[in-house]
Amino acid sequence: MNYQPKNWMKYVLLAAAVYNFVWGVIAVFMPTSMLGWFGLQPSATEAVFWQCIGMIVGVFGVGFLIAATHPYRHWPIVLVGFLGKLFGLVGFAVALSSHALPAQFGWVILTNDIAWLVPFTIILWGAVLHDHAAGSAYDTPEADVPLQDLRTNTGRTMDRLASEQAQMVVFLRHSGCTFCREALAEISLRRNEIEAAGCGIVLVHLGAGDGREFFAQYGMDDVPRISDPQCRLYRQFGLDLGDFRQLFGMRVWIRGIVAGLLHGHGLGWPQGNSFQMPGVFTYYQGQVIEGFQHDQASDRPDYVELAKRSSRPSPVAKAVEMA
Repeated sequence: MNYQPKNWMKYVLLAAAVYNFVWGVIAVFMPTSMLGWFGLQPSATEAVFWQCIGMIVGVFGVGFLIAATHPYRHWPIVLVGFLGKLFGLVGFAVALSSHALPAQFGWVILTNDIAWLVPFTIILWGAVLHDHAAGSAYDTPEADVPLQDLRTNTGRTMDRLASEQAQMVVFLRHSGCTFCREALAEISLRRNEIEAAGCGIVLVHLGAGDGREFFAQYGMDDVPRISDPQCRLYRQFGLDLGDFRQLFGMRVWIRGIVAGLLHGHGLGWPQGNSFQMPGVFTYYQGQVIEGFQHDQASDRPDYVELAKRSSRPSPVAKAVEMA
């Protein structure tokens, strides 16, 4: 996935800049006429206040012009613009309910505020993803060989482990994630069944260190694990950063409450890329035998069934491609 700004974002911000300039000029030089278009007959004082609003709107145009040069880098300007438009809509709703403004004034809100909320929201979300991709494998060229470079805490590569027996490679989210903790608890509980199916376990995590103390809480500190804070292995196995639905959808919230509060897995501070999606794959002699890619961060794979299927590889087993 490309985490750079889309071309349309630049043009939206340029359009917002031009709109704000034009609107501001009209408000400053023709305040009485402009308000009259919306069914208002302003006093001299009200006209002056409208001119002040026009100057503020015009200044926002300068900000949007700057933001258009790089929408993600200048996301604070977009955020301020988004909040201004959101609160403008809220303010109009309050004024309309108290009959302080006529309904036809809604045309101002439609063109000034509502029309820009969706594109500004998309730009801000893209900026968040861009920030989480920066400095990771998603922001670097594809030519990467993490299977050869990255080693477990015992110094062995995953290919070396998988040359002896099938390995269940569990790609975890950050250690503060409720679902990461739930996954470790379940794998620990069913570890004997997984290993009885002839499958070893390798944990891939986002922490910069060994993480022994964290994994020891689940009795998994003796399991081979790979630290991958740059998400290199995640990308090679086809995992990506999650979108809003995958990370913050209603089902994720409900499952988070159940797993975190009712089942006691809790929640911690993110340590690693909190937007990284998890996954589980069985890997043997350079081939992915089975895989489970989460549609949402809250999904629960059947680890034992995956391990059992690894002992009877399907015809679709594929080699992990070296970029």
